[in-house]
Amino acid sequence: MALPDPMPDLPPLLIVELLTLGAVVGFLAGMLGVGGGMMMVPIMTLLLTQRGVQGGVAVKMAIATSMATILFTSVSSVRAHQRMGAVRWDIARSMSPGIVVGGLAAGAGAFSVIKGQGLALFFTVFIGYTAIQMLRDKQPLPGRQMPGIFSTAGAGAAIGFLSGLVGAGGAFLAVPFMTWCNVPPRHAVGTSAALGFPIAMASTVGYLVAGWSLPAALPGAFGYLYLPAMAIVALASMTLAPVGARVAQKVNVTVLKRLFALLLLALAASMLHRAFG
Repeated sequence: MALPDPMPDLPPLLIVELLTLGAVVGFLAGMLGVGGGMMMVPIMTLLLTQRGVQGGVAVKMAIATSMATILFTSVSSVRAHQRMGAVRWDIARSMSPGIVVGGLAAGAGAFSVIKGQGLALFFTVFIGYTAIQMLRDKQPLPGRQMPGIFSTAGAGAAIGFLSGLVGAGGAFLAVPFMTWCNVPPRHAVGTSAALGFPIAMASTVGYLVAGWSLPAALPGAFGYLYLPAMAIVALASMTLAPVGARVAQKVNVTVLKRLFALLLLALAASMLHRAFG
């Protein structure tokens, strides 16, 4: 398959929408440690269906494009968290091998088999679960710690696989898992940013394999990847992710997380309606 023009003529309104989406997603990903893919996928699905892409294909393109942008956002975000000493590299190294295996299995395997409507339903269930957990803000038992290296790698494989299916950077599972193991929240957020890159890399390679022979759904599409959206959203999100990371280290974000959880529920309902409507 020949590589398409990554920036074909785009409607000015679409460019503005993608820039705004990237800015919001980057800020929230840096500040809350969650939200990049979970917010991007339903909105990207909406934008693609408005351009005439069929619902099931739009869901898969939105998931793949969302994950590809995390390749760029995660680098910008983790650099900001690292400067503030908020990354637990020992945890990141233990989880990364499993994450790569899980991401590849999802992107190259399950993603190509499951229908777009099935992925939309799966995405909605996990968004709902994440939002409810954010609203509950349940505290872990005081004595709980991170498990051994093999159990941690296994948790990484599960996180990588589920993230690859829904197009999220893994923080929606990695942050709750680490805080459940009594990793301080600021370190959980920073470490999840570091995990975002191997998740995104493995999953994106899988999406490319799965969509290699597909015809372009839109000018600028490459299989399941919509390159213009990837480029514009990545540029905006890389700019705002460090700002969100700095805010995360200075303010209490509990109220913001709860408001964001309500937003996630609304976005999940909208995505489900468009995938099956």
